[in-house]
Amino acid sequence: MTVSEVSCGEQAPEADEGSAVPGYDFKNLTTWQVAMELVEQVYGLTEGFPRHELYGLASQMQRAAVSVPSNIAEGHAKDTRPEYLRGLMLARGSLAELETQLIIAVRVKYIPADAPIFASLRRCYRLLHGLIASVRRRT
Repeated sequence: MTVSEVSCGEQAPEADEGSAVPGYDFKNLTTWQVAMELVEQVYGLTEGFPRHELYGLASQMQRAAVSVPSNIAEGHAKDTRPEYLRGLMLARGSLAELETQLIIAVRVKYIPADAPIFASLRRCYRLLHGLIASVRRRT
C-alpha cells in the first residue's frame, strides 16, 4: 500500500480499484484523532450548562460531536471509496450542526464567543476538508 501526503498533513492511503483501504486503521487518521478531541471538549464544555439543558442543547451538541469521528470511522470501514466519501460528508454535516449549536450557546450566553472550542472546530474542518479532497482525487 502506498501513502500520499495531503495538503493539510493528513495521510490518505491509496487502494486498488476504488475500494476502501483494507487493513488501514481509521484511528491513525489525524482527522479522526482531532474529532475525538473535539468530542472531549464538547463534553467538558456542556458540563457547565444549566441543568435544564441536560436533555436539550447539551445533548444535541454531544450527539453532533460524537457523530463526527463516528462517521469518519464508519465511512472508512465501507467497501468503496464513494461510501467512504459519503461518511466524510456526513461528518462534515455534523460539524456544521455542532458549529450552529455552539453559536446558539454563545447567543444564550452559555459560552463566550472566543471559547477555545471554536479553534478546535476550525482545525477539524480544515483536516476533514483535506481528507475529503484527497479521497475525491482518488475516485
